Amino acid sequence: MRKLFLFLFALIVVSANAQQTYTTQTNIPYYPESVAANDPYIKSQCLLDIHYPKGAKNVATIVWFHGGGLTAGRKEIPKALQEKGYAIIGVGYRLSPKVKGPAYIDDAAAAVAWAFKHIAEYGGDPKLIFVSGHSAGGYLGMMLTLDKSYLARYDLDANRIAGLIPFSGQAITHFTIRQEQGIKDTQPTIDKYSPLYHVRADAPPMLLITGDAEMELLGRYEENAYLNRMMKLAGHQRTRLFQLQGYDHGGMAEPAFPLLLKEVAARLKELMSK
Repeated sequence: MRKLFLFLFALIVVSANAQQTYTTQTNIPYYPESVAANDPYIKSQCLLDIHYPKGAKNVATIVWFHGGGLTAGRKEIPKALQEKGYAIIGVGYRLSPKVKGPAYIDDAAAAVAWAFKHIAEYGGDPKLIFVSGHSAGGYLGMMLTLDKSYLARYDLDANRIAGLIPFSGQAITHFTIRQEQGIKDTQPTIDKYSPLYHVRADAPPMLLITGDAEMELLGRYEENAYLNRMMKLAGHQRTRLFQLQGYDHGGMAEPAFPLLLKEVAARLKELMSK
């Protein structure tokens, strides 16, 4: 009987998603005008797009940060995440060398704070906000979630994030920040701009996903493996690591999207059962 119920429930969800219509709003500023008016780069760069099911209520939201080494890229709403029953927020943020760290981490935190404050206006539930992104975007999500000080500036507890799912995020200090400090990208550093520096037992659930260890950028898999281990040693029991063998740094995103969606669905089921 339980299996039949779950099957019927799945059919209802699939049918609802198929019938649901979606809309996209673009170039929404996530800093207040009082901040953006004094900084043309913030005004032009710190914008977000949101793709969401029209008329839906209390849907989950995935905040997505693009990659590009903190020096390139633009806001995006990945096709693989669209029309899956969720609101998707694609975030633009300032880039080096026009700014230096931690400006882009500040931007990422401001965007997530905007989501908590405004997502209900788009049918989202602020208790169901997930953070993800690829490469530099994964790093930004890791930093604003593990270092609670960034969201604390908005009177938000980072532990309100329902789940963190970074794709090939840098767990040591990001190589662009190291370059800004005159350190070469093959010289590892762990400081306050490193997710590893902020391991803690009470963080939200984390699913770390990387490409093949032998094909990834620099030591990206090993960094994530170390973060996975140190989180567990710190007492955090909800960190897991997936290595997508056969995929390099750029190619790992496509096979990672289904894992992201599966993780969100599983986490929602867990939260709804409480």
